[in-house]
Amino acid sequence: MGILGTALTATGTLSATTLGYTLLEAQAFTTRNYDLAVLKPGSADLRVLHLSDLHLTPSQTRKISWLQSLEALEPDLVVVTGDMLSHQLSVPAVAEALGGLLNRPGMFVLGSNDYFSPAHKNPLRYLRRKRAIVNNSPKLPTQDLIDLLCEHGWLDLNNKQDAVTINGVRIHARGTNDPHIKLDDYAAVAGPYDADALALGVTHAPYLRVLEQFNSDNTELLLAGHTHGGQICIPFYGALVTNCDLPTKQAKGVSEFTSNGHSMPMHVSAGVGTNPYTPMRLACRPEATLLTLKAANSTS
Repeated sequence: MGILGTALTATGTLSATTLGYTLLEAQAFTTRNYDLAVLKPGSADLRVLHLSDLHLTPSQTRKISWLQSLEALEPDLVVVTGDMLSHQLSVPAVAEALGGLLNRPGMFVLGSNDYFSPAHKNPLRYLRRKRAIVNNSPKLPTQDLIDLLCEHGWLDLNNKQDAVTINGVRIHARGTNDPHIKLDDYAAVAGPYDADALALGVTHAPYLRVLEQFNSDNTELLLAGHTHGGQICIPFYGALVTNCDLPTKQAKGVSEFTSNGHSMPMHVSAGVGTNPYTPMRLACRPEATLLTLKAANSTS
């Protein structure tokens, strides 16, 4: 075998190995932990489990089992930032996966994949930031999902707001429907938050236009998903895309979003799942995040 043949063989082997690893990493579920000092001085700690982008199908028994295990974290509040469905029969799978978490206080917004079935797409399309977002796929049982969550007392924050008290901490939460398919209507919830409450914002896709509106109303913590953390990342570099106009350095984790000279803490979840047609991750494990919200320093 000549030098060219050897090189081609080596390249093919490396490609196959990398592909195999990305399929394995997509099943390497992990839980991340962050402490955030965002509560009023003197407040008790509040444990918030942030889930996003489950992309569940009924056959994903390993993912369902792992999600069920998160009940052991004993969160005070569960927040799901959209894209729970990926199949016409996904709603019972969501109910099974969330399990005991459904009996805890919760709130949610929807993503595009809660409305439309997944489709085969060229992954390279995500490298084009300015592309038309078209949904021609069959519709999913969105209302059944909403009914399931609301029947368990979870707050529907799709262009809505509400307040709840947990562990003695009052939370004024507001959210938008999915900005990725232009269902967001921040004007429906805009304005000052309750002064005695944590100002919590929730959205699926962290588009800058939406983040700027939350920030302008002095949101104290913003939770989002959608990006999959970049999904296929470069080791030691990070995400190449976010599937929106959010900078890649903020594709996942805790960061500060700044606009007009004002900043707000933001957590973007890398998500639990993927489109079932591209079940791959690289340098970006599927995750759930436990955010322990703590009282801010009264002298700060």
